[in-house]
Amino acid sequence: MNDASPVSHALWCPHVSVACVVADGDRFLIVEEEVNGRLVYNQPAGHLDDGESLVTAAARETLEETGWTVVPEHLLGVHQWRSTEHGEGVLRFSFAARAVAHDPARPLDVGIRRALWLTREEIAALGDRLRSPMVLMSIDAWLSGQRHPLSLLHSLLAEDRYP
Repeated sequence: MNDASPVSHALWCPHVSVACVVADGDRFLIVEEEVNGRLVYNQPAGHLDDGESLVTAAARETLEETGWTVVPEHLLGVHQWRSTEHGEGVLRFSFAARAVAHDPARPLDVGIRRALWLTREEIAALGDRLRSPMVLMSIDAWLSGQRHPLSLLHSLLAEDRYP
């Protein structure tokens, strides 16, 4: 399409989401949540807010959904997927994060039933109760040693600028 031709289709805009793989030995932090009347399991994950960096969003979502303060240390991967929940495209940035503190009294986001620590085998056994195939993809990336530096992500937002 050249610049002079009219646009013949609507602008496509995928949902941008973030997720954290948080490990403690052989266990991973997982959330049990109710989505459309169904209990599903996922990493702590959610949507990127306007004006927020990907790394900040990943840490925020983990705190809101689990009560755990984490520090994202590596990018595990970027996954593109069409959601079976809403049928729209999703672009998910998955991070490896280190847990630093837990506030068990912190209220969890609406819909989150609980946070729990499960092994990869226990997570795989959940089968179609996993919210998406990206749950195991992210864990398997972590287990295989896949780690990319956060410096791959470039943000020009004020929160990420240094004097």
